[in-house]
Amino acid sequence: MVRHHHKREKTLEYQRGFTLIELMIVVAIIGVLAAIAYPSYQSYVIKTKRADMMSEMQNIASIIESRKLAQGSYSNDLLTNLGGNFPRQGTALYTISFTPNPLTSQWTVTATPITGTQMANDGRMTLNYVGVKCRVIKTVNTCGTDGEWNK
Repeated sequence: MVRHHHKREKTLEYQRGFTLIELMIVVAIIGVLAAIAYPSYQSYVIKTKRADMMSEMQNIASIIESRKLAQGSYSNDLLTNLGGNFPRQGTALYTISFTPNPLTSQWTVTATPITGTQMANDGRMTLNYVGVKCRVIKTVNTCGTDGEWNK
């Protein structure tokens, strides 16, 4: 019985790590995903801030009506501490105003975006005494009692 001793030659070296091309492909994929996801995220953030402002406007409307019930009539006294910039904490995005002046039973609350903020081109919002919400962008007026203003 003849035994052959084969010497194992190290002809194959195992590759460890990634090649530059592989890394570049991964970076490119991440870049494409980020380019797609970021605008979506921005749109979501703007929509959320718009909804927060409309919620605040509905709170203001409730306060106006409850103060009116307590006072017995409409007047600008009902608007004490309700106007100004919102949100009160952090970066102000909207300025709240009321019409008509002096206040009557047919009031409207208006939120106007502050120039230079993230919401600057998002259009102004109104909420009136019968609960109709509107969003006005340039000349396009989107109104309703549901969520039409937040599309």
